[in-house]
Amino acid sequence: MMRGDKKLKLRPFLLAILLLVLGVAAIPSIDWGFYAPRLYTAVSQPLAVDAPPHRESSGGVDFTATAITDQLKMPWSFAFMPGGDILLTERGGALQRLNPDSGTLTPVAGVPEVFYEGQGGLLDVALHPDFATHPWVYLTYSAPMGEGRSTTRLARALLKEDALHNWQLLYTAEPAQNTKIHYGSRLLFADGYLYMTMGERGQRDLAQQLDNDLGKVLRFHPDGSIPTDNPFAQAAGARPAIYSLGHRNPQGLARHPVTGELWVTEHGPQGGDELNRLRPGGNYGWPVVTYGEEYGGGRIGEGTAKAGMEQPVYHYVPSIATAGLSFYQGTKFPDWNGDAFIAALRALHLNRLEFGLAGKASEHRMLSELKVRVRDVKQGPDDNLYLLSEQGSLIRLEPADRE
Repeated sequence: MMRGDKKLKLRPFLLAILLLVLGVAAIPSIDWGFYAPRLYTAVSQPLAVDAPPHRESSGGVDFTATAITDQLKMPWSFAFMPGGDILLTERGGALQRLNPDSGTLTPVAGVPEVFYEGQGGLLDVALHPDFATHPWVYLTYSAPMGEGRSTTRLARALLKEDALHNWQLLYTAEPAQNTKIHYGSRLLFADGYLYMTMGERGQRDLAQQLDNDLGKVLRFHPDGSIPTDNPFAQAAGARPAIYSLGHRNPQGLARHPVTGELWVTEHGPQGGDELNRLRPGGNYGWPVVTYGEEYGGGRIGEGTAKAGMEQPVYHYVPSIATAGLSFYQGTKFPDWNGDAFIAALRALHLNRLEFGLAGKASEHRMLSELKVRVRDVKQGPDDNLYLLSEQGSLIRLEPADRE
C-alpha cells in the first residue's frame, strides 16, 4: 500500500477520535461508550464491493459474505421487489432502487420531507403484500412538526417507474416531542394486518399510558384504518391503534415462519436489550421492569419482573443494540431453519439465536471480524440472507463451496 493510501485509512480513525474527544468535553452526560463505535463505523467500510468474499462458519455451516453495494449513506431498511430489484431507505431522506446484478443505484423521486436529526430520518420501507397488483410502497419516517418537535409518520404511495405518486398519510404518532431519539418505525405485514413499532421518544412513563402512541406496537389494516378488534379499541381514553405497550424502542419485528407468532426486538438502556413474543394487549414492562440500568449505573424501575408484565424470551447484558429481526426458513441454510437473526448495532455483528427443544436459546455471533454495524437483516426470495450495514453496504450471505 502506498503512503497516501495509509493516510486515507488513518483518517476515519482520527476523525472518530476527534469527534469523540470534542463530544465528551461538550456533553459529558451522554453514553459515549455507545457512540464511540458508532462514530468510528460511520466513517469506515467493513466490506467493499471489490473485496474478496469474506468466509466463516457458524454452527457448522460454512458461508460467504459479499457486498452487493457499498455506496449507501446511513441506510436504515430495505425491501425486495418482484423482479429482483431492492428498495432501500437512507436516513437523510433518499429512497434508492438497487439492481443487485449490476449494483446500480437509482434514486426514487417523490419522498416526503423528513426530520433528519438525532436518530430520525427516513426509516422503514415495506411493500403491499400483493405488490404486483397494488404497487403501494409504505414508509415510516420522522416528520418535522414545528418548534423543534418531530414524530413518526406512516404513509404510502404508488410506485410508478422510479417515482412515488398519490401519497396517502396513514398515521401520525402522538404526541410529537422535542427529543430526537426512539422513533421505533419497524413495519410488518402479517395475517392481513400492518404492524408498526413506536419508541417512547425518551419519555419513559408514556410507554405505560394508553392515551398516547409512544412505547407501543400499533396495528392497522393495509389502508391505514384501525381494526375495531384491536385490544384497546373500545377502551375509554385509549389510542385505538395500540396492540401492545411498555416498549422502550422496538426496531425489529418478524413473524415466525412455522408458528405464525409475532416477535419483536427492542433496545434496552445500558443492558437489557430484549427479544419478545408479541401478545395482543401485552405489557412489556418498560420502564417499570427491565434487565438494564441507567447509563453510568443506577437502577431503573422496580426490578426485572412484575405480575402482569411480559418476560423476554431472551435478553442481552451488556446490550448489543438490537435492530432488525428475521427468522430463517429456507433451503440454502437448512441447519439454521427456525433460528432468529438479529441485527446488532453496538456489538458490531450479526446475532443468531438457536432454539433448543425446550425453547431455550443459545447465542452465536457472526461476522464479528468485519466489525459491521448491522441495521437490518432479511431472508431474500432466493433463500440467502441479506444484511444492511449502517456503514453503507448491503451484504449477501450465501453457502460456501466446500474446499
